[in-house]
Amino acid sequence: MKDLLINSAMKNIERYKDYDKEKLAEIRYGLANLYLTITKTIVIFTISYLLGNLKTLLLLMALYSILRLTGFGVHAKKSWHCWIASLVTFLILPYLCEVLRINHIAKIMLCMFCIILLVFYAPADTEKRPLINAERRRMYKVASAFLGVFYTILCAFIQDNIVSNCLFFALLLETIVILPITYKLFGVRYNNYLYYKKE
Repeated sequence: MKDLLINSAMKNIERYKDYDKEKLAEIRYGLANLYLTITKTIVIFTISYLLGNLKTLLLLMALYSILRLTGFGVHAKKSWHCWIASLVTFLILPYLCEVLRINHIAKIMLCMFCIILLVFYAPADTEKRPLINAERRRMYKVASAFLGVFYTILCAFIQDNIVSNCLFFALLLETIVILPITYKLFGVRYNNYLYYKKE
């Protein structure tokens, strides 16, 4: 199904646009990622709906996506790695957000530790999207740290346990995906802008 849809789309693109092989390969990669994202999202949302925690999932994903915009992070090299990581993450974390009652002081301390790691490691780029520009990297780092502080303040003052947990786990998840050890576990290259500059 995937190959059928992508091949059909590529034929239409090639028919109306005269792109070179490199550009066509880039478009095909983008379409494959889009297909993976859509199918993965449908499956996760469906299971979450059946489990009865779709609202929590949506809140967690929204909060995480905001952090991801500035901190970036690892992308799995193989689609099945992405499937497993996404299913485990976005089916288990919403459940934990609803049932866990984390000590308030411990939660804030962990959030502060996440901020320190964001300052050290954000933004974390990928081979497909190396962050070459030093000024942009600094801007993303500052924005990531600011968001980390903002989430921590919200965690400290919001009384609703589920919302507070969603803020905490979104921050924790973003911190995990930018760490060098996470890149190593997924078998992908870290600090890709350095390799780009060497070339």
